[in-house]
Amino acid sequence: MDITQRRQTSLILWIVMFFWFAQYVYVPFQTTYLLLAHISSNLVGAIIGAYGISQLMLRLPVGILADLSSNHKLFIILGTFFAGTASLFRILLPDENGFLIANILSGTASATWISFMILYMSFFSKGDQTRATSKIIMANNIGMLLGFVTSTFLYDMVGMMVICAFSFGAGLIACILSFFLHTTKPTIQPKIGVMELLQVTKDKNLLLYSCLALVQQGVQMSTTMSFTNQIIQDLGATNMIIGFSSIIYMISAVFFAKLASTKFLELLTKKQWIYSSFLLLGMYCLLVPQMDSIFLVCLLQLIPGMGTGILFSLLTSEALQTIPIQKRSTALGFFQAVYAIGMTLFPIISGSIYEQLSMKAAFIFLAGTCFTAFVISFVYSRKEERKTLKMKIS
Repeated sequence: MDITQRRQTSLILWIVMFFWFAQYVYVPFQTTYLLLAHISSNLVGAIIGAYGISQLMLRLPVGILADLSSNHKLFIILGTFFAGTASLFRILLPDENGFLIANILSGTASATWISFMILYMSFFSKGDQTRATSKIIMANNIGMLLGFVTSTFLYDMVGMMVICAFSFGAGLIACILSFFLHTTKPTIQPKIGVMELLQVTKDKNLLLYSCLALVQQGVQMSTTMSFTNQIIQDLGATNMIIGFSSIIYMISAVFFAKLASTKFLELLTKKQWIYSSFLLLGMYCLLVPQMDSIFLVCLLQLIPGMGTGILFSLLTSEALQTIPIQKRSTALGFFQAVYAIGMTLFPIISGSIYEQLSMKAAFIFLAGTCFTAFVISFVYSRKEERKTLKMKIS
């Protein structure tokens, strides 16, 4: 990699950090703000759900368009613009209508995440794809972490509108920086049609890792981003402590994403890391509702941080291993659309179980999905090992 390429990869990482800061700085207090504004809980649920649903609808089409045009710079510019504009709507229309429009725009912005990843990974060789994936996910997590830290310490002092102004500013900076990216040119290849691009959805490897990511992201959204905070609050935690709990999780995610880009990952095979991580996530889901100590719950937040840092990095890179370069945006769009289903459905199912049974029952359901993912990934790993052994013998 020459100096120009190194500068480009570094620039992408800075854009990623500002982009995800803009997308997440207001999130920890969004529900609280809307409920205090006397907006019904059902409408608040619809507003928050609009973010996930818009991603679910747009990620595969965006991936196809990115493959057809190969102009990832354009999609990055649009994504950062939408991220900043979303919070401008929150400032100008600080009611249910403004936040609904804003969350649709934020979801649209997140759908362009495909181009950030594909462009960054294009600078690395096939053997370095896992390291590249880990680095960009680490930048993603750093942006989210800085957002959580900012809102945790400043929300009570400055309020939601100033927090949204930070989001708008970060989105604007990311958009300006995006213009300094080199224009990506289409690769020299025969013209590929939409139907041919959609053939990637039949790839067994992509299907497997997309479904595993569905579980990981669904469990993360239901626990660290939702019900774990409720458990801490029920134990008597203040808003500041709840914020610290989220910060511990994000620091862990950044730390493990960094480790995933080093030789530390070589301690186990990639498939061993995957099924071991699901086993640990399942144990986390069983242990959290049993705890009667805020400190211990906060300590357990290190486990899903590893799930985001190492597990999600590996699931992403492994999902794309068998996909041709000219079809990778479509494949990544499909991968992200599938795990967005988990992000949307798991909190709904867990919430329903919580209301009808108990919090423990909801976490047992989540633990069950993790253990199912563990068994599937373990069996697949053993099958692949036997196949490799047979090839060596023959």
